[in-house]
Amino acid sequence: MNVIVSNKYTDILSNLQIEVIKSLEGEYESRDIIDTFSNFYFEKMILDITAIKDYKNVENLQKISIALDMSKVILLLDDDPEFESNVFLSRIISMGIYNFTRNLEGVKYLIEHPHQYKDVAHLHNITEMVGEESEGNVGRAKVIGIKNLTDHAGATTLTWMMKKCLENNYSVTAIEVDRKDFVYLNDSSLISTTSENLPKELMKNSGQDVILVDMNDYNDMSLFKDIIFLIEPGTLNLNRLLKRNRKIFERYREKKIVLNRSLLNGEDLINFEYESKIKVFHNIPPVDERNEEFYEINRLLSKLGFAKQYTRNDDDSMPSENSGTGIVGKITGMFGF
Repeated sequence: MNVIVSNKYTDILSNLQIEVIKSLEGEYESRDIIDTFSNFYFEKMILDITAIKDYKNVENLQKISIALDMSKVILLLDDDPEFESNVFLSRIISMGIYNFTRNLEGVKYLIEHPHQYKDVAHLHNITEMVGEESEGNVGRAKVIGIKNLTDHAGATTLTWMMKKCLENNYSVTAIEVDRKDFVYLNDSSLISTTSENLPKELMKNSGQDVILVDMNDYNDMSLFKDIIFLIEPGTLNLNRLLKRNRKIFERYREKKIVLNRSLLNGEDLINFEYESKIKVFHNIPPVDERNEEFYEINRLLSKLGFAKQYTRNDDDSMPSENSGTGIVGKITGMFGF
């Protein structure tokens, strides 16, 4: 059975030849619509956007998108040109609203052929949506991606440690995409989502200072203010990476490369940069996850622009940086440059 919530377009929707179990006509607060239908079973809801009180304030629609399953909702848009803009369409797509139209024929089509994200992805431009001067901000939130370049370079654990450090000074959310690895960290505040729903999760958390995203195989770089690319510089991992793409380092030469769980220091690190022809943004040694201080993680965050993160002076209780551990001897010449 279906439900209809209508106002300006009641006469148009009355021509729908579908079974309707419940209908509302008029203008309603978003909270009233949520209370009425959040525990109400329906196959499809046809929602006339003008039935939402103060519907031009997109936050009222966002409240509904969070509370209801938007895959069941077909949104009938107003004929105001404002609702044809790329900014508006990107906003509602980010809320998980993929079924929207401006006419009765569109409603009929979407009842039989509901859209998924892939059907509206060409309309989705999050950099237009956010209305910020710089890319990679959703609302007030700075969005940072963490992505493995070598296999199992530790993006999930690093994301979690970055969150633990940042939440001492900032409001922060951590999200992983297309995996369920966060469940093993026993932290109920961590969010697992899909590529399709990531924009919606970013919008839901847009009031945070920071959103950290463990990207996994997600490759849309436009969503992020910064992305750090992780390399675990062991011989086996580097050989695997280079076998997949011999020129991989050329592609990432201008990116923020972070060595994670790295035993390189001193001369070894210099040799690594020379051979790969990339600049290492930060070098993280193996970190005891039970140590709440996470000194090296705070140093990384400080470099990323989080000025509130506490870091000691480099000569204050820092691990000794002996040159030449012999590790580079195992990888010297492997880059082929």
